[in-house]
Amino acid sequence: MFSRFFLFFLLYISLLQAQSWKPIEGKIMSKWSKTITPENVWQEYPRPQFERTQWKNLNGLWDFTVSKVNQIQPKQYKGKILVPFSFESPLSGLGKSINPKDKMWYRKSFKLPNKWSGDDVIIHFEAVDYHSTMWVNDILVGTHKGGFDRFSFNITPYLNPEGLQKIVLSVEDASNFSSQPRGKQQINASGIYYTPVSGIWQTVWLEAVSSEAYLKQVRITSDIDNSKVNLIPMSNVPLIRGYQVAVDVFLDEKKVASGKTKPDTPLQLKIENAQLWSPDHPHLYDVKMNLINPSGIVIDRVESYFGMRKISLEDHKGVKYLFLNNVPLFHYGTLDQGWWPDGLLTPPSDEAMRYDIEMTKAMGFNMIRKHVKIELDRWYYHCDKLGIMVWQDMPSYNRLALKTPKQMEKTEQKNRIYNSLERVKREGTDLIRRSDDAAQFELELRRMIDLHFNAPSIVMWVPFNEGWGQYDTCRIADYIKKLDPDRLVNPTSGWSLRSCGDIYDVHTYDVDLTIPPTALDRASVIGEFGGIGYPIDENLWNPEMRNWGYQTYYNAEELLKNYIYKFNQILEMKEKNGLSAAVYTQTTDVEGEINGLMTYDREVTKIPAQALKKLHSKLYQE
Repeated sequence: MFSRFFLFFLLYISLLQAQSWKPIEGKIMSKWSKTITPENVWQEYPRPQFERTQWKNLNGLWDFTVSKVNQIQPKQYKGKILVPFSFESPLSGLGKSINPKDKMWYRKSFKLPNKWSGDDVIIHFEAVDYHSTMWVNDILVGTHKGGFDRFSFNITPYLNPEGLQKIVLSVEDASNFSSQPRGKQQINASGIYYTPVSGIWQTVWLEAVSSEAYLKQVRITSDIDNSKVNLIPMSNVPLIRGYQVAVDVFLDEKKVASGKTKPDTPLQLKIENAQLWSPDHPHLYDVKMNLINPSGIVIDRVESYFGMRKISLEDHKGVKYLFLNNVPLFHYGTLDQGWWPDGLLTPPSDEAMRYDIEMTKAMGFNMIRKHVKIELDRWYYHCDKLGIMVWQDMPSYNRLALKTPKQMEKTEQKNRIYNSLERVKREGTDLIRRSDDAAQFELELRRMIDLHFNAPSIVMWVPFNEGWGQYDTCRIADYIKKLDPDRLVNPTSGWSLRSCGDIYDVHTYDVDLTIPPTALDRASVIGEFGGIGYPIDENLWNPEMRNWGYQTYYNAEELLKNYIYKFNQILEMKEKNGLSAAVYTQTTDVEGEINGLMTYDREVTKIPAQALKKLHSKLYQE
């Protein structure tokens, strides 16, 4: 009787809390925001490439408060925040600005499923910006620094034997008043810098694993030239003799390969008549892994997937050129900031996030340059499934960080205006980075590569953009190549170019585009161009602010005319100058930037997708 009353009481409290939450009004919102509730927010499994069955989602309403950074854990909390949306976002229900002197506090209580008894319990934070400290039942468990990489703790020793468990998380975020990698975030956003994201901004969840041992990671490398796939399944601890990992590979639910290996030991499997992954045919192979103990008992099961594909740099028509699966392929994509009016860095839903990729494909692009942001794991999963190549940027630290917003915007505009090729080639030197800042940047860089190593859609790493925080360029490019020798490295996209890596990348926003020179040892690409503005009044983030593009027009006809003019120059450079790739700025409007192919709320596609697809098809004809 008591347990029934207790459950009714929890349901009643949950209903009251849900009624107290609502998005902050005053800005445009996407259509997906209308369907969000504290009960249904981001319920999908967060890591499709490493999936188990026993898990519990902790997204929803959490207690929150804000203190000064020098204060201890609070006894009272101010209200509710909707996780996984950041403090500044409308969908969090707060829309609250955070500054470097603030400390954010979160609190959540939960019960563990009875069937988890005897298992170890892992808590996963997919992303928290930026410096996190966690307690379980008032016991300090651990800390983490980094705004874009996930972190986990085994919380089993800190759990109560039964009943409610309590998590407390504190977060500090100095944003642009620090050297932390942060991409386009800026306190007092303006120009090309956007509203910062502080605190939890991706899914929080629990997972039950065997207390004996479990699989923690798998590293998968495909080899299409020899029709093989190499897998290294890794356990959470070094295991004594007798443990094995059984691996089965499936294509369309039919088993095509299997084998066994020891944990932390490579396994090579032959893939007969391999179906290759490409944008036109994104074939994926499913993987099932079982960890078997010396008694022959399966103690852990994990599912994953991979694509058989090869990205390389080869000779083609007298120049170095981008190849996919040993065939030349022009890469044409959008600069994708990954920002949303309602969730900022967090898409309002999985469906919304997938929509952007689907529309990019529908417009006839075969690539996305994910710009100074690392996305949710499920974003790469959708790219893998839908078939679109990804150039992945590392979130930047901007050397302009400590200037005022007006100074930053003015300097940025000046740099854009005088961005001639000769200046790009000859001016600028690598920054001198303090050793602790460099160590943190390189740790987060390595985490990005390790965590997304298995995504077939990712074909290129881009550590620096336009000289933002750029240091030791060639050493960093070599470092990435050693970590991942099977992908291409674009050492710096635009401006401060160096003689290393696989790519020679220029940015050109003039009406008449700059032709990049041919590099004998690298592929020549245009990493950014376009930026044609077209403001649509009903869909502006803030009609009162300066809404801008590099060239701005005020009707769809002029936009299309000028897009075609620039596109034809790309087409000519491909044919006459050996251009390998181009990236159009950008997928959507973002805050004050109105140079997207879609409006910020995704309500309007400014040029019909079918018209763009027909136009772009010319680029893929050899």
